[in-house]
Amino acid sequence: MTLKDKTTVTFYNGLTTIGGPMIEVAYNKSHILFDLGEVYRPELGLKLEDEDFQTLLKYQLIGDVPNFYDPKVTGKEIDTERWEHAAAFISHLHLDHSKALNLLAPEIPLYAGPITAEMLPALNEKGDFLLPAAGHDKTYTRPIIAAEYKKPIQVGDLTMEVWPSDHDAYGATSLIIKTPDHKKIAFTGDIRLHGYHPDWVHEFLAAAKGSDLFIIEGTGVSWPEEKHDDNSEEFTGPKNEVELTEEIVRLQNINPKRQITFNTYPTNVERLLRIIADSPRKVVLHAARAHLIKRSINEDYPYYYLPGEEKFTDLNPELEVAYEELLHDDHEYLWQAVGDYNHLQEGGLYIHSNAEPLGNFDPAYKPFVENFAQHKIEYKALRCSGHADEKELKEIISEVQPAILAPVHTLHPELEENPYGNRILPKRGETITL
Repeated sequence: MTLKDKTTVTFYNGLTTIGGPMIEVAYNKSHILFDLGEVYRPELGLKLEDEDFQTLLKYQLIGDVPNFYDPKVTGKEIDTERWEHAAAFISHLHLDHSKALNLLAPEIPLYAGPITAEMLPALNEKGDFLLPAAGHDKTYTRPIIAAEYKKPIQVGDLTMEVWPSDHDAYGATSLIIKTPDHKKIAFTGDIRLHGYHPDWVHEFLAAAKGSDLFIIEGTGVSWPEEKHDDNSEEFTGPKNEVELTEEIVRLQNINPKRQITFNTYPTNVERLLRIIADSPRKVVLHAARAHLIKRSINEDYPYYYLPGEEKFTDLNPELEVAYEELLHDDHEYLWQAVGDYNHLQEGGLYIHSNAEPLGNFDPAYKPFVENFAQHKIEYKALRCSGHADEKELKEIISEVQPAILAPVHTLHPELEENPYGNRILPKRGETITL
């Protein structure tokens, strides 16, 4: 048996960062790459037009992955004699897993879950979500194949299966790859047990049980210095998505005469839909978000425009609410505020629910919060993590009991342990043989 007849796994990026995993599984002349995101580093101050290929490599925002990127981008041809079969996969919509997908060579098929495949072109319709593809308008999104859940996909000698999972990105998925030498590699993508669908996660983990290699995201162990006891402020917020929605309802009920606004992350569609369904007030979305929902899942919701904004032709005119009406309201509406915050009512309440800016690591976050205080508006952060915490990570590992555990997508992979076998801490660009 030669090396080509053994399963190899190469870790190209996202090993000691929050996001950006790029990992290749190969056997003989077949290989699969996952994911295709960019590490989120707002402190660099890069704009989309600054993010050329060499800059991305320089700051290790993407992996230096051979034989997958478009030769028009790299200047290097793909070795088709070495690799006869290739495919790529993205686990979910978040930019640290999807932003670089247009850099993939156009002839290589790209798979994703059906919701992700449907929503990404809608998110990128203005060309400000994904990196541009060579030779195309910036609004172009390369073809994405909507994978049927749990159905085997053959990539030469390799077989891949896409499984529904749970994360704070709508349609998040996990991946299982099987090889001719009877190896099973499982990749969690971003995962949690406190979301809307823990049953989906447990089903994936059952399928992944006994994996020869279990690649797990470990965001939840990234900040050991911030551990708190159960009586601390850390544990006073929502512990799961259901509690988060209940808190937003409660805040409306105890503030019957107060302007209340909110914002969420665009790809967290399910949270938004739950808020709309449970809210005692009429929920009104910014037109751009209503348009995204319309394009993605063909649902219509009330919306408004900020002054001077371009109109969307696909939105129902009968559902438009005048912006001035929202500004003067203190009881009828819960509406999505995306800017123009200085025009909100003094004494009002703004709920920031994992929206951008995302947190203290973003230089824009502190002045964003301070601006509300300056205008005498209460700022309330209502978060529910899209990632498993330390306890959940242990439970996830215990359900799989892998021979080898490879933690990625974390600042401290060394804090992940595998009581059931080995634990590896691969370096960027390192290849292991199973």
